[in-house]
Amino acid sequence: MADKYMQLVLTPAVQEAQDKYFGKHQVVENAPETDALTPDEAGFIDGRDSFYMATVSETGWPYVQHRGGPPGFVKVLGPNLIGFADFKGNRQLVSTGNLGVTDRVALFMMDYPNRTRLKLLGHARVLDAREHPELLDQLVPDKLRTKVERLFLIQVISYDWNCPQYITPRFTAAEVEKYAAGLKARIAELEAQLATRNQELSRS
Repeated sequence: MADKYMQLVLTPAVQEAQDKYFGKHQVVENAPETDALTPDEAGFIDGRDSFYMATVSETGWPYVQHRGGPPGFVKVLGPNLIGFADFKGNRQLVSTGNLGVTDRVALFMMDYPNRTRLKLLGHARVLDAREHPELLDQLVPDKLRTKVERLFLIQVISYDWNCPQYITPRFTAAEVEKYAAGLKARIAELEAQLATRNQELSRS
């Protein structure tokens, strides 16, 4: 757990709630201005094919959106900087509009098979992809260029790893295929052995 994350989320109202239910509250002192991503966080981020991002509107309503792409579509660009391409979607632009008013974001990145969750807090900027070709080169492979409209840069302030409790393992079709490959190979081997044995019995 990074100290800055807890310092940010442990507001007076949160501490008051902790006092009510637990009789005491947590305090984090001497936290740095930001918590830099370590190789553990960078490696985890690089492997994601989706995440959830929360923004807040000017009317105070939170909004959570799922973002997805090929594995590695979120790039770690520096110790506290990540970026990703915003692919064409439903044209509502709710997250983009919200970030024009309040740049704060919260991200949930999930690894369901391994029951691992990384939470990030940061400040986001939305850029027109047409105006930043050099950044587009960093964030998007050629085959996906026509699907990109905007680019997101997030200055990460801090992060927190959550415990695996209550995370239900879920698997993509590709992951299921990978895990089942050994079983399929074994089944094929046994079927071949059975066919050979049946042929031998039929000749005897």
